[in-house]
Amino acid sequence: MSALLEIDDLRVTFGGTAAVRGISLTVEKGETHCLVGESGCGKSVTSLAVMGLLAKGGKREAARLSFAGEDIRDYDEKRMSRLRGDRMAMIFQEPMTSLNPAYTVGSQMTEVLRRHRGTPRAQAVDRAVELLTRVGITAPGLRLGQFPHQLSGGLRQRVMIAMALMCDPELLIADEPTTALDVTVQAQILRLLAELQKDLGLGILLITHDLGIVARVADRVSVMYAGKVVEEGPVGALMAGPLHPYAKGLLGATVHAGMRGKRLTTIPGAPPMLDKVPEGCAFAPRCAEVIDGCQTGVPALRQISPGRQARCIRLTPAGG
Repeated sequence: MSALLEIDDLRVTFGGTAAVRGISLTVEKGETHCLVGESGCGKSVTSLAVMGLLAKGGKREAARLSFAGEDIRDYDEKRMSRLRGDRMAMIFQEPMTSLNPAYTVGSQMTEVLRRHRGTPRAQAVDRAVELLTRVGITAPGLRLGQFPHQLSGGLRQRVMIAMALMCDPELLIADEPTTALDVTVQAQILRLLAELQKDLGLGILLITHDLGIVARVADRVSVMYAGKVVEEGPVGALMAGPLHPYAKGLLGATVHAGMRGKRLTTIPGAPPMLDKVPEGCAFAPRCAEVIDGCQTGVPALRQISPGRQARCIRLTPAGG
């Protein structure tokens, strides 16, 4: 059986600059696959490329890009718009600008069901009230009549999450869905997504920089750096023993259980500008484990152990 979402060698360019340089990953039905990395590594661009929402001038190429077994690489805007919001949904990173300021919360939420499913307005309102309640918004009937500027950032984020779930999508792409929320509400939202996933068999591609969230919700993790995946594997194995130096650095810089008495580490330097990615391993200038050959050899993403892949010339491939 094919995966719900399959991405093979996805590349995204803006002019002559490569923002995504060959991403491959899958999301199975009922699975949460987390895409992790520092700001600017290409996580959000990857999600927008999948949804067909790249900014003007963006060019998407892939060896394979399929949803539920259907090749969507050549879908025109009309076919993609039938998928978006219905079978595929996305929670955007910035709630302040993702809602239309000229329309009420209720009109924007009910439009999703009315457009994709032809649901009568009264039933669409009932569904909107149900989901606003589930994401922790009090007085949901009142909120439906308000405009986005009348809501706090946290409330707008919860509205975005509820809107994405209106049609019970098969695939949910969540780009930093809890960034604007406090710890208590964040936990509520993560529990909600877990409940919906269990009830609906929802596949989730969760984009985050927070390894604490990854440890709580992920089944598999892809660590991204400078437009490429540098490590991929089951969450338990990766959190217990990351293979790639960058993944080690991210984990070492994260507060987590079991680190009492240990110091947080730092990764020196900064990620490269995408128009000035160094030759060889892009992480080599910041790597504490760099050796001869790192600056010239371009490492492939290789299987290091069953179910685990990494992009580092220091690592011995399985069977090698």
